[in-house]
Amino acid sequence: MKYPYSRSLFERAKKHIPGGVNSPARAFKAVGGTPLFMKRALGACMYDEDGNELIDYIGSWGPMILGHCYPAVVDAVQKAVAGSTSFGTPTELEIHMAERVCDMVPGLEKIRMTNSGTEACMSAIRVARGYTGRDKIIKFEGCYHGHGDSFLIKAGSGALTLGHPSSPGVTTGTAKDTLTADFNNLESVRELLDQNPGEVAAIILEPVAGNMGCVPPLDGFLEGLRRLCDEHGALLIFDEVMCGFRIARGGAVERYGVQPDLMAYGKVIGAGMPVGAFGGSAEVMGVVAPDGPVYQAGTLSGNPVAMSAGLALLTELDKHPEIYGDLEKRSAALEEGLADVFDRHGITVARNRVGSMLGFFFCEGPIHSFSDVSRTDTEFFARFFHAMLEEGVYLPPSAYEAWFVSHAHDNQIIRKTVDAADRVLSNIKQSRPAR
Repeated sequence: MKYPYSRSLFERAKKHIPGGVNSPARAFKAVGGTPLFMKRALGACMYDEDGNELIDYIGSWGPMILGHCYPAVVDAVQKAVAGSTSFGTPTELEIHMAERVCDMVPGLEKIRMTNSGTEACMSAIRVARGYTGRDKIIKFEGCYHGHGDSFLIKAGSGALTLGHPSSPGVTTGTAKDTLTADFNNLESVRELLDQNPGEVAAIILEPVAGNMGCVPPLDGFLEGLRRLCDEHGALLIFDEVMCGFRIARGGAVERYGVQPDLMAYGKVIGAGMPVGAFGGSAEVMGVVAPDGPVYQAGTLSGNPVAMSAGLALLTELDKHPEIYGDLEKRSAALEEGLADVFDRHGITVARNRVGSMLGFFFCEGPIHSFSDVSRTDTEFFARFFHAMLEEGVYLPPSAYEAWFVSHAHDNQIIRKTVDAADRVLSNIKQSRPAR
């Protein structure tokens, strides 16, 4: 596959954009090489500036549940733009969106729109702090909640220590209020709560982690977190920026039957437009301005174009619940097909899947936490990534990201993907380093 124009664009971009990209995950740092610049997309495929067709397993990192350029979404956006791109005033669209989301998600009574998933998560922890009068939060190693200061904290020497800033610009004062636990390890959470009595405002997590591959919760983990929060007076926050409305009509709340106090959403509710939201019970959301003292605002929040796109997507999902059954079958076919190929070629792979979110790890399983994920052979993944790219299959450019299947990934597309993997592994002669 040739992409000389993408190479030239990347060189141009680096002159005026840090690293040549507007989000670090796009830079191919984890796999090497030059990032491809996309021009358009349709259904399950993207087309780069050099005219290459690529089967897409990123889906704009989650929101393209129905595929790219879904007609109802495109039509809604075009009609909205004709009215205006922004008003800075309330619109009826915002009410329709709030009603739709609250109807779909169990226990969600009030919701506030934002402009990104990062902003939604930042706002959710501010609400939790304002509601409880406490400062500290617990997050989990391997879960990503955006680039807010409180989230860019890594665990210290062991998960049960105070965090340390993982990015310059994050103050040690901020870091001391962020505690890091091990995903799927209730005991690590219990110890943090016991060591910080009456100080933890909230526990925040991706109920299905998508930023360390796909790592689902173990049986009883979410239920255990709910009990611990109730025992210690802390709020439970689900970051459903990736899994919301993707793994079920009502997201993780519906799929797992555990009720958080707050939920955060992102690009899915805008069908890929810049949008986010946070919400919860009427009681907790009652502290949000102008009803309460916790301030949160945004000129473009509830933007009519984003609301129109998101409402069109959610309406389609709500009207056609069979979509989730189709996604389950197609994603399972991809998972099993690839697993069979890896097995026939003698490649050790662990795998996880929740609905249409998948994770493949080049190491022994099972994979339940970030420490498990860290065993994956990143060098082999980089080789596999570029070889699949040559076959016209675009995987997430990192061994630590989930794959996303859309409703547009029909049986033919999945078969092409599995056959491509078979050819790739047949051509990789060098043995993989032992792990």
